[in-house]
Amino acid sequence: MLKIRSAAAARAAARRLRPSASRSSNTGTPLNNSIHPPLASRAKAHFINRSGARDFVSSSIRLFSTCSISNSSASVDNADADSEADAAAAAEAAYLSMRNAAMDDAFHAIELALDSVVKIFTVASSPSYFLPWQNKSQRESMGSGFVISGRRILTNAHVVADHTFVLVRKHGSPAKYRALVQAVGHECDLAILMVESEEFWEGVNCLELGDVPFLQESVAVVGYPQGGDNISVTKGVVSRVEPTQYVHGATQLLAIQIDAAINPGNSGGPAIMGDKVAGVAFQNLSNAENIGYIIPVPVIKRFIEGVEETGDYVGFCSMGLSCQATENAQLREHFKMRPGITGVLVNRINPISDAYRVLKKDDIILSFDGVPIANDGSVSFRNRERITFDHLVSMKKPDDTAQVKVLRDGEEHEFTVALRPLQPLVPVHQFDQLPSYFIFAGLVFVPLTQPYLHEYGEDWYNTSPRRLCERALKELPQKDGQQFVILSQVLVDDINTGYERLAEFQVKKVNGIEVDNLKHLRQLVEDGSSENIRFDLDDERVIVLNYEKARIATSRILNRHRIPSATSADLIDDHQTVSDIQLP
Repeated sequence: MLKIRSAAAARAAARRLRPSASRSSNTGTPLNNSIHPPLASRAKAHFINRSGARDFVSSSIRLFSTCSISNSSASVDNADADSEADAAAAAEAAYLSMRNAAMDDAFHAIELALDSVVKIFTVASSPSYFLPWQNKSQRESMGSGFVISGRRILTNAHVVADHTFVLVRKHGSPAKYRALVQAVGHECDLAILMVESEEFWEGVNCLELGDVPFLQESVAVVGYPQGGDNISVTKGVVSRVEPTQYVHGATQLLAIQIDAAINPGNSGGPAIMGDKVAGVAFQNLSNAENIGYIIPVPVIKRFIEGVEETGDYVGFCSMGLSCQATENAQLREHFKMRPGITGVLVNRINPISDAYRVLKKDDIILSFDGVPIANDGSVSFRNRERITFDHLVSMKKPDDTAQVKVLRDGEEHEFTVALRPLQPLVPVHQFDQLPSYFIFAGLVFVPLTQPYLHEYGEDWYNTSPRRLCERALKELPQKDGQQFVILSQVLVDDINTGYERLAEFQVKKVNGIEVDNLKHLRQLVEDGSSENIRFDLDDERVIVLNYEKARIATSRILNRHRIPSATSADLIDDHQTVSDIQLP
């Protein structure tokens, strides 16, 4: 089946090859302005009919020979004219056949999309990380989605992030239907919605997933971008295929760059190639024209398969390594890399990763699952394309293993490494969940997250506390479940007078015991086995409180600030209730 792009190519070829259907009966010389026909003729040649198809009027486009024809050779000219007329008719027939096939393919794809693409209306309310016991005011947003097999709707995670209410509407329908969010993968920016109403599914078609398109293949992006309420279709070609930073999840995954416009509201809509989905529109490049990105099918399938197998999002695997390119000749010589050997240098290893068990700093990773790694960290991909080897890692399922060949002290070794999703010490996002907090004597303790730092504004990297920002971006966890706990603020009271300036410091110890996470801190505080309680903070700062006076003050401070509970719900054990942990 011809692709959508074939119609433009056929049309251009026909214009180059088709001879003129009109000649002067006397001299045979070209008509005036034959290279640049009058405005009316050009307008007629590119007339758009009501169905959106581009009609072709053969009499309006005329190509002529640059040689004049003499009267003495009229009979020969007539024969040539007949031959050229036959050739013109054959070219015209071939062109029409190609055009109709291509346009039928295009119209089929669009018609299929019209019965599959939906508009999504989301009401969301994000939490306040400075006041973690309450939410910010609700906001409304709109996006796109499309139906896949199993009566499911696929869209972007950022379309439904922090949602409180979701509605969907079919093309051509005035009715909106309640949708439930089944699974969300914020790293890959994908989500699956379910609609229980049987009425919604009447006349709905599901779209099939295709393959990763090659460069310069045409795609059509269907969705509901800003600027109107009806469905919109934009066309473009594939410009680039490589791992790209996903803005919403702050992860590096495979993405496809296209030159079709992707605007707010397009998010979650399908990019269609032929009659199948080539990807999901999800972001564009700011300060650039017509540079958009779509999530490719391998990432989509990896997300859907994880949901089908476990019932929820399972995440994307990581080796937990920080690697350096070995393009410098002296660097390769220092690490005994013989000619013909290529790979990347291991700088850091996440202590909670399985790679920490078998790999060492200064190892040279030569290959991953038998795929050679170049000195710049790339591997071969399709037809003379290259991508970073992180893509091979991210496509693994949790608890899968990989064969890793390394060069260590000039000798080659092969290890088996188990792969799983790894959480950083300071999470980069926390959508669809309330922040954790614990309040004692007006001291508000929270785990440090990047959303907390984002509360300092768009320029949070420069306006947030420098010591917290640097540690958030650089430090690695030393054990599973570890958190970077800080004293976020002090709700001023007589009990904590003089401690106001100790806000935004890390809490290292409680009564001499190192703090693993916020839940552990709460347990240490509520132990109450000593008369006084001591908090050791970063920079050798110390807070000491009388335990009984602090407990009494906690209730007073909560009432004054209208805080419903001293502890967030996620810190409460299964056998406890909120009333069990209320401090008097």
